[in-house]
Amino acid sequence: MTLKPAQPQRPFISLLLIAPFFLWGTAMVAMKGVVPQTTPLFMAGVRLLPAGVLILLVAAWMGKPQPKGWLAWLWISLFALIDGALFQGFLAEGLVRTSAGLGSVMIDSQPLAVALMARVLFGEQVGLWGWLGLAFGVAGISLLGLPTGVVLAALHGGISFSVGTDLIDQLFENGEWLMLLAALSMAVGTVMVRYVCRYADPVSATGWHMILGGIPLFVLSAANETQQWQQLSVADWTALGYATVFGSAIAYGLFFYFASSGNLTSLSSLTFLTPVFALLFGNLFLSEVLNSIQWLGVGLTLVSIYFINQRDVLGERLRWHKGKLQTERAIAPVASAVTASERDGVGAASNPNTEPKA
Repeated sequence: MTLKPAQPQRPFISLLLIAPFFLWGTAMVAMKGVVPQTTPLFMAGVRLLPAGVLILLVAAWMGKPQPKGWLAWLWISLFALIDGALFQGFLAEGLVRTSAGLGSVMIDSQPLAVALMARVLFGEQVGLWGWLGLAFGVAGISLLGLPTGVVLAALHGGISFSVGTDLIDQLFENGEWLMLLAALSMAVGTVMVRYVCRYADPVSATGWHMILGGIPLFVLSAANETQQWQQLSVADWTALGYATVFGSAIAYGLFFYFASSGNLTSLSSLTFLTPVFALLFGNLFLSEVLNSIQWLGVGLTLVSIYFINQRDVLGERLRWHKGKLQTERAIAPVASAVTASERDGVGAASNPNTEPKA
């Protein structure tokens, strides 16, 4: 009797695949709970810089090379500015003005911008499903980001000059649009990764970009904010620690591990789970409630994210079904002719008056 080698437990691997998105979604809820007791830029710096140190320690333990050369540090610095300082800064400032679940939906709309930039910069095909996803995304983000009164006025065809003026004023105070700026920063950072990885190891670059991105956040916090930590309780520090260790260091570590192991497609298909977790736990722990228009916007945005991430798979399935249908149509006349011939043959054989030809 031969023993089969032990196979990895699929449920456990599936849980690990879901873990980064669960951690990112719940980290948004943890940060939102701390917002009343601290300041946004300080909170963004705390989430970023210590996580970068942890990732660099793991990179050293794994034997990853450190960046070398001015081009490597130039790209890492730009990466730190856009994907680090701007992304976390806009996210934290937006989180002060919006809910954790809604903010997470806006953040995870970044695949829409990534798809457009990849199309322009790298010539990647968007395809039917991709463009359809972009259309759903624009509609969903509009419902989420625009004030409810403006959306209702637009549906009834009643937008006036005064409504438009009020809209401009409200947009600058609207947390959803700060979240959209955060999503755009993250999208630019995602595209920049291709250039960063040409000159530096991705894990080491991730750690350094968190450290370099966290420094200006702390500088701006020291210059413009007060009472950053004086009102923080043990529970608040625990929530910040969770957002830093689990929501940043471990989540990014797992994400890069599976991406380097060839599971990027699986990860991309799970992106929409982040706002789902944020909406769920935001409702459970923070009693966050969305109105009907916002829920419609959430639904459209999640559908758009799915279409964008799965556009290649959906396109392949559509081509397969078209090919199958064409094959069936081509075979149908032949099958009908064969059936008719067999039927005629059976009829001739069963007719006693039929004489064989000479």
